[in-house]
Formats: sequence, C-alpha cells, structure tokens
Amino acid sequence: MTASMNPSDTSAANPRITQVVLFTDDDGLARFRDESIELDQGTPASRLSALMASGGFQLRHSPVGFRSDFHCTTSPQWVFILRGVMEIGLRDGSFRRFGPGEHFYSNDLVPAGASFDAARHGHCSRQAGPEPLETLFVRG
Repeated sequence: MTASMNPSDTSAANPRITQVVLFTDDDGLARFRDESIELDQGTPASRLSALMASGGFQLRHSPVGFRSDFHCTTSPQWVFILRGVMEIGLRDGSFRRFGPGEHFYSNDLVPAGASFDAARHGHCSRQAGPEPLETLFVRG
C-alpha cells in the first residue's frame, strides 16, 4: 500500500490521505505502518493538510541496477517518487514498492542509545524496473 487518497472516505468535508511510514519499532527493527493525515484546511473545493515544517529538499537519480546496503535514515524525511520504481526492503524479508506520484515518510532512525548494527537495523532500497529512479527527499 502506498500513499494515496483514502477511497473509503467520501466525505468532502473531511477527506484524508493515507501515508506509509517507515519507522523503527520498540524492538529496534524497521517496520511499515499506515497513518491518516486529515485534510481539514483550505476550501471545500481544495482541501489541505496543516502546514508541515521542512528542512530543505534534495533530488536523486539512481541508475538501473542501483541497490543500497541496509542502513537507517539519518534524518526523518518524506520520499516522493518522481520516475521509476523504488523498492524498500525490511529485515523480515517484506518489502513495498513505490511508483511515480507515490510517497512515504522515512523515519527509521538508529534507536536512541544504540549503535547501528548492520545485521539488525534499518532497511535497504533499490531501483526496480526498466527505467532509472528519480526521487525527491524533503527533510522533516
């Protein structure tokens, strides 16, 4: 499941966007969860969320065949897929794929007081499919 308008919420007065969150659970492992963001501002014709802070953005191009090692996010950030497909894999073997127009919030930090353990912590990412991956990272 990727970030999208919630198709089950048909209320024009209270629409929501479902956002996938990549986070570090209490056991130190990266996991996914879905969170609902209320669009309670703007006008009835164009609903908005509350203004969220950001700390700048970066664009990235990853060629066909790109694959990262397991790592943790260094700073919470939104990841928006502009072109291609990004696959995020977890230690338990599960993964999610995100395509153009989709996004997730990456917040799987090394647990407080811990040192990164390459055999336990984090996630891996890769470019999937026939075209390069282009992403926009917006720092939280």
